[in-house]
Amino acid sequence: MALIVEDGTQVAGAESYVSVAAATTFHANRGNAAWALLTTAQMEESLRKATDYMRQAYRGIWKGFRVSSSQALDWPRANVQVEDGPYRNIVATNIVPQEVKDACAILALTASAADLAPNLEQGVASETVGPLSVTYSQSSPQYTRFRAVDMLLRPYTSGGGAMTKLERV
Repeated sequence: MALIVEDGTQVAGAESYVSVAAATTFHANRGNAAWALLTTAQMEESLRKATDYMRQAYRGIWKGFRVSSSQALDWPRANVQVEDGPYRNIVATNIVPQEVKDACAILALTASAADLAPNLEQGVASETVGPLSVTYSQSSPQYTRFRAVDMLLRPYTSGGGAMTKLERV
């Protein structure tokens, strides 16, 4: 089944924020040769998984709101302001921002080789095998964080951490 890509027009049944061709160009430009080794079907499957992950991980923190309650994906969105230095830009309601597409491509490469959201298990506090000993920090996350994706999408998400920018009005 061919991949259905959201282009900003609220495509019915959309499954991905980025096309196979665009993801292939993205990875080729960055020397990610592993992407080129995948079949088209594997690329489409990975893009679907990446988009599913983005919907689950970012749904509650995207800025603005979906243009229509019936659209398949979280983008396009309305009422999204992005800060660019001292300027604030309004994101058009008929696009999927390039950063969102790029994040989807990045996650798709990872999804082609691993589960993006594996089930969590109890972390090991201390383990000794022969002469090797490993102790894990109790405060480290039990799940994989995709920091590059989080940073890429930061302009499009609301603050979800302990640090918030305050402005005097």
